Amino acid sequence: MLALEMFRSVPKTMIGKAAGGRIPMLLTGLAAPLRLVTLDPPKVEKPGWARLKVRLSGICGSDLGMLSGKTSLYFSAVVSLPFVPGHEVVAELLDDCEDLPAGTRVVVDPVLTCAARGVEPCEACRSGETNRCSRITVGDISPGLQTGFCHDTGGGWSQQLVAHRSQLHVVPEGLSDEQALLVEPVACAVHTALRAGVKPGDRVLVSGAGAVGLLATLALRQLTDAGEILVVAKHSHQRELALDFGATEVVAPKETLRRVRRATGAFQLEPEYSAPYLLGGVDVAIDAVGSKQSLETCLHATRAGGRVVLSGMPSSADLSAAWFRELDVVGTYASAHGEDAFGKAIDLVGSDAVARLAKSVAVYPLHRWREALDHAHSTGRLGTVKVAFDPRTN
Repeated sequence: MLALEMFRSVPKTMIGKAAGGRIPMLLTGLAAPLRLVTLDPPKVEKPGWARLKVRLSGICGSDLGMLSGKTSLYFSAVVSLPFVPGHEVVAELLDDCEDLPAGTRVVVDPVLTCAARGVEPCEACRSGETNRCSRITVGDISPGLQTGFCHDTGGGWSQQLVAHRSQLHVVPEGLSDEQALLVEPVACAVHTALRAGVKPGDRVLVSGAGAVGLLATLALRQLTDAGEILVVAKHSHQRELALDFGATEVVAPKETLRRVRRATGAFQLEPEYSAPYLLGGVDVAIDAVGSKQSLETCLHATRAGGRVVLSGMPSSADLSAAWFRELDVVGTYASAHGEDAFGKAIDLVGSDAVARLAKSVAVYPLHRWREALDHAHSTGRLGTVKVAFDPRTN
């Protein structure tokens, strides 16, 4: 079967780290530790597992960070190379899997928990906090925090993979494949909204209006009692989308502090040789980008004692504001079984706003992977929210 495989290459990774930000085409050319290969189809060797035929698989920001060498080496202990990427997956079962017959269309919860690994549940899995599983390097399969980062399971950037019954969620008949593709990222947004701890009437800042920021805005508006939701958008076409998903107002990055200051009565300070910040500000800020600038915006626009939520995979930033203003800085990773994030996400993707978004998904065959990744690197500029592979096409 055809698959895109990520492999270990120190030279390519170093090139990507050094020059990928300035020369993006390097990340799909010379510096890409990715190759199109022919692999043996996966086999099912343990009860509760099944083969899946991939219909669509998305390209996530974390995938791009991994390929560009921007991902922290912290994660090197929880992946097993070489592996097939792709953790946003819509597929159909090739085998009966417990109560699900072959042919069932499913989406995959990529987190590889104790249930998938065939080990006794850890404390986190027992309590339903499956995204905090502490057994992600042991058990029946090789290390991997998720499907798409594990050698043994395969990933969505291929024609087939394997998954455990605990990972599978049936797609309702009324949803298109493109809508179903958004279920996993919406489930992550649901978890983000719940982790944000928004109280009735809270002012919330969402820094970033790509897929992560837009879907977080949707989940905040639908699942919390947030008051004003201010979204920071870099590109003009993102404004309408953010408003459609529930934003009260959308501002450009350079306008953010001024707008928050005006709304909250905060004082703005101008330190020497550093970025300005507020005394006062929003109650909750969500970094939906993971860049140094985006995180800095959240830290500098949040009132003392407020909460900053890391939804995008974070880069380094000055944490002085977190110390000085006693901010609660919380991470939000994937989603958890105990909060029924996938069930809530399936409901949300049926909304008109998400249905319209799904129609703009850009789809590529595997052999055009360089074009697909180029497109994914430029989604904001090109007006695309999600790029995906369809391994069935030539």
